[in-house]
Order: sequence, then structure tokens, then C-alpha cells
Amino acid sequence: MGQDQTKQQIEKGLCLYQSNQTEKALSIWMKVLEKTSDCRGKFRVLGCLITAHSEMGRYKEMLKYALAQIDTAREMEDPDYLTEGYLNLARSNEKLCDFQKTISYCKTCLNMQGTTISLQLNGQVCLSMGNAFSGLSLFQKALENYEKALRYAHNNDDKMLECRVCCSLGHFYIQLKDYEKALFFPCKAAELVNDYGKGWSLKYRAMSQYHMAVAYRKLNRLADAMECCEESMKIALQHGDRPLQALCLLNFADIHRYRNDVEKAFPRYESAMCIMTETGNRLGQASVYLGVGKCWLQQKELDKALDSLQRAQELAEAVGNKLCSLKVHCLKEQIFRSKEQQDDLREQVVKFLQCVEELELYCGMCGESIGEKNQQLQALPCSHVFHLKCLQSNGTRGCPKCRRSSVKPGFV
Repeated sequence: MGQDQTKQQIEKGLCLYQSNQTEKALSIWMKVLEKTSDCRGKFRVLGCLITAHSEMGRYKEMLKYALAQIDTAREMEDPDYLTEGYLNLARSNEKLCDFQKTISYCKTCLNMQGTTISLQLNGQVCLSMGNAFSGLSLFQKALENYEKALRYAHNNDDKMLECRVCCSLGHFYIQLKDYEKALFFPCKAAELVNDYGKGWSLKYRAMSQYHMAVAYRKLNRLADAMECCEESMKIALQHGDRPLQALCLLNFADIHRYRNDVEKAFPRYESAMCIMTETGNRLGQASVYLGVGKCWLQQKELDKALDSLQRAQELAEAVGNKLCSLKVHCLKEQIFRSKEQQDDLREQVVKFLQCVEELELYCGMCGESIGEKNQQLQALPCSHVFHLKCLQSNGTRGCPKCRRSSVKPGFV
């Protein structure tokens, strides 16, 4: 198959994919992969397969095609293609919750000496690295990379990238419990979709609606949360986006739990768990077990709660997410206090405090905790995060953690 024919078949596959005829598109692309002798065409069709498998939640297949893409780029001896291949490899590992590998491959991308095409990918590389640091609960490093990704988005006028970074920042502030910012950023993403997203994939709208739904739930605006989540789920079902379906199901379950309706919550947790197990989202599985554990606690079923929390902890430790481990220790502490099991209680208190210390979840100005309750936070350009009220009373002094002089807040 020659260059022109390869190009035609790739475009034919893209048209089918955009009209939700995914299996037909995949069939065409696989035939191109088998028959083409054009390296650039092969690289592009591998990119199409990577995107499709990512959206379907087939992350191991995505990883396989990313490795094939790197081999093709090496054949061409082209640093731009190689950078793109390593970015897809980083993303594949990010989806599979192998966060250390993600960071390593992202650093490989940033160290490559490509042309302007590689430089245009740097924003996406920083976003993936930020997501990986967030997955490891390394919040300052995550924020640093989100800041860089936003700067690249602004400098290149890349509204799609800006939209994706805003969604990630929404999730970031959910974790640190600044729910005002957690809502602001996905609302900003939704604005970008409305203003610039006429030709974009509907996944961007679905993504922003999902993150808005989580923030609304945390703010106890449950009707708004349900409405946004339903819209996100509708798009996810239309497009066969399995990972987003799982996240929506988890959020629906959490909304029902907030309403003390555990009978509705349990089956949705179960459905979310099925898809997350199928796709390999271990951090998502840990979140499901955490929610199920809280449901059992509401029903005073302490042993069943402990069993779910133990499973959440094992998954959190496997992927290196310290924040999830901290939440588990906090809930276990409550259970052992109720059961008057003093030795187990002391063990959880020690582990909880150890997690707090490792996460550095405290304000460098007042010394009080961050992420314990809904509070307004603000980051400085050095990406250290403080209570907003502490920064406002700081006067002209710089960052007390790194002693930089600037007190002007960063983007985020």
C-alpha cells in the first residue's frame, strides 16, 4: 500500500470513528497497519489506534501501539516522531496508574532536542507529568507541571490543552478540598468548550461536565451534581467512552451515598468497579472501595467497612497514592475507636500522622492542616500552596517554604 492510498484509508477510518462506527474504523486501520510500506503513514495510523483504544479504556492495547510507534519513529530517525511516541507511552502508563514510569517517559520527551513540533507537545507532556505527580499525591510537583502546561497552552493559543489542564486542576483542588477552585476550573473548561469547541470531540464537554459534577457534589449541591453527571454519562455512552462511564457511575454512587440512599449507591459502585477492573484503573478501584467502606460505616457494618477499606489501602499502596492511604487510616481510626480496640487505634493514628507528614499537607504560614476541610487556598509562583487568608495577612513577605520574594499568586 503506497503513501496516497495509506492516507485515504486513514481518513476513511477517521470519518467512521467520528460517526461512532468504531469497530469499522479499527478494522480499516488494522489493514493499513498490515499492508502499508509508508513509515509516516504507519506512525499516523498507530496514533489513531492509540487514541481509539485510550477512549475505549483498552489501555494495555494502547501501550502496545505506543511501543510500536516508538519503533517506527526510530526507523525514521526523527526526533519529533520519537517525542510523540514517548508521550503516548507516558499517557498509556498514566492510564494504567504506573505513575513513576509516566514521569520517566515525560522527562525523556522534555530532554529530546526536536524542532518546533516537539516544543508544541511540551504542554501535553507537562500535563501528563502533572497528572502522574497528582496520582502519587506529590501536590507541589503536580501544580508546578500544571502551571507549565497552562503557560504552553497560553503561548501556543492551544484552547484544547487549556481545557484539559483546567479539568485536571479541578481534580487537584478536589483532593486539597478547595471546592470553590474545584468548581471554577471545570467551569472555565466548559466555557472554553462553548466558545471554541465547535469542531472538538464531545469528550471535552463530557469531561468538563463530569468534573463540575464532582465539585457540585462536594459543595452539597446534589441536584446540580446529578444534572452535570447525567449529561457527561450520556455523551460517554454515545461514544463508548468506558473510562468516563466508570467515573460517572462512581460519582452517581457517591451522590446517592451523600443522600444516605445506600441501596441505590451499592449497585452503582459495583458497575463502576466492573469497568475500572476491565480497564485497569487501580486508583479508581481504590476510590470505589473507599466509597463502599463509607456506605458500610453509615449502616454501622464495621467489619464489612474494614474489609473494603483494607482493599482500598492495598490498591493505594500499589500505585503509590498517599492521600488515599491517609483517608483509609482516618476511617479505620474511627472504626477502631468505636470498637475500643486500643492497639489497632494507636497504629492507625501513627500511620495517619506519618501520611500527613509525608504529604506536607499543612500551611507554611499558620502550620494548620490543608485538605482537612473545605477552605480557600492559593498557590504562589513557586507552586507552594497556602490558606488564602494567611497569604492575605502575609504583607510583602515572600514564600516561607522556599524563601522566594514574589508574593504575586500564580495562575492557579
